[in-house]
Amino acid sequence: MLTFPRWKIVMIIGVVLLGILTSVPNFLSEEQRAELPGYMPSETLNLGLDLRGGVRILWGAQAEDVVNSRLANIADQVRDIRRAERGLNFRNIKVEGHGVSFEVTRDDMIETAREKLRDLTTVTVGAANPLMGGGVKELELAQDGKKFSLTLTEQGIEIQKRDAIARAMEVIRKRVDPDGTKEVTIQPEGNDRIILEVPGADDPAQIKSLVGQTAKLTFHDVNTNVTPQDISRGRVGYNEKMLPMRDGGMIVVKERVIVSGEDLTDAKAAYDQNGQPAVAFTFNTAGAKRFGTHTKNNIGRPFAIVLDEEVISAPNIQTAILAGQGQITNVGSVADAQELATLLKAGALPVPLTVLSERTVGPDLGQETIDAGEIASVVGFLAVIVYMLISYGRFGLAANIALITNLILIMGALSFLQATLTLPGIAGIVLTIGMAVDANVLIFERIREEQNNGRKPFGAMEHGYGEAFSTIIDANITTFIAAAVLYMLGSGPVQGFAVTLAIGILTSMFTAVVLTRFILATWLKRARPARLPL
Repeated sequence: MLTFPRWKIVMIIGVVLLGILTSVPNFLSEEQRAELPGYMPSETLNLGLDLRGGVRILWGAQAEDVVNSRLANIADQVRDIRRAERGLNFRNIKVEGHGVSFEVTRDDMIETAREKLRDLTTVTVGAANPLMGGGVKELELAQDGKKFSLTLTEQGIEIQKRDAIARAMEVIRKRVDPDGTKEVTIQPEGNDRIILEVPGADDPAQIKSLVGQTAKLTFHDVNTNVTPQDISRGRVGYNEKMLPMRDGGMIVVKERVIVSGEDLTDAKAAYDQNGQPAVAFTFNTAGAKRFGTHTKNNIGRPFAIVLDEEVISAPNIQTAILAGQGQITNVGSVADAQELATLLKAGALPVPLTVLSERTVGPDLGQETIDAGEIASVVGFLAVIVYMLISYGRFGLAANIALITNLILIMGALSFLQATLTLPGIAGIVLTIGMAVDANVLIFERIREEQNNGRKPFGAMEHGYGEAFSTIIDANITTFIAAAVLYMLGSGPVQGFAVTLAIGILTSMFTAVVLTRFILATWLKRARPARLPL
């Protein structure tokens, strides 16, 4: 174990140099990092909310709305069955509680209705969730003579709400951090709350404005036969609704959605033909087909672009739009266009959100925490160095060199992975300082024992490393498993602690088992002492 072929030496030196290169940017200013050559790493550690300061907002999700939307969708599915099956007619279709009820008009169509409705209840949800045992039935079908009802099950309701919260979290992430560079933390709390933490932010109003908008985009046909008198009296036809226009006034549109924002694949700020800010959008294949068919069949008629139940504009269709691309005009300033493009690209919130609490952490508190963490790290680091020098002399010096290298490798790894360092993360580093020399202590004590038993220096080191290796591996594997479990089951700062701990375990294994052995083996071959200084 004391022989190092050339490729191993190159690997050891390469790992140490890579750790130094990836950690150096943390000690440079932004201007200095900008001047680094392209092949040099420039990433630095990201500081968490408790170190850097930022904004923490607790959102309340109106999860019941997603249940109401699902019930409305079920009612539409019932109407689709009625339209698709000749002779089958339903009446009194209405939402009652957590279900949809209706009646069959003809006795001879009851069996047909039952067969068609049974297809709706065969769909299961939660199949991807191992806790649900392969999925649960979402709908229950009940019949009382001619009257039928489709009712959401309790598990179906719970999964609908849970899925809505998960989708809302993803939408929030895309809105607040579209490029994935801000290291935001988003996690659920209970069944209807979401915690958002944005490090470095200082304007909670801007974040609330960006996140709070539902941003539900839909395109509707416009009823041009409605008179101003009908609008003033609130008279609308069946399956129609009256909506306010951004420029003022009201307009009546068909409830049926021609195409929605769910079919958007891209949205970006642009300018219209008059040089005014606009938002250019692109549909997916299915959305482009529906949009193209509608515009082809309705040339000369207006269509309404609706955002969160407000009509942004209602232009006339001049020609068929078959390419699946278009523009939304009348959006305000350039900043408004950019914000709207971000909202549309991120997607609509599946449920409305309200702010339950907000907190701003100032950078001063974060700096105080950093200073305290630095003091703790330095004190712990120096204490370990002094102890190793007193206890093991020259061997302790080799262990201290490995300890310094270990800290460099940890910093470099965290910078390379763009991990977020939090206060628990600093605690993980402090813990790693103590753990880093644990393997060396085991090895050195074993070498000392072998030497006291009469072995020569080469034999004592060879057997010392060999006998202690399995113990070191077992101890570090069990700690690494604990760190992995913390990372998988924890969130936010707990994950930060787990990341630093896991990286510290890997780097300490390298420095203790490989680097220290390389240093001591090189010294032993050159000095050839009669007795090891232990």
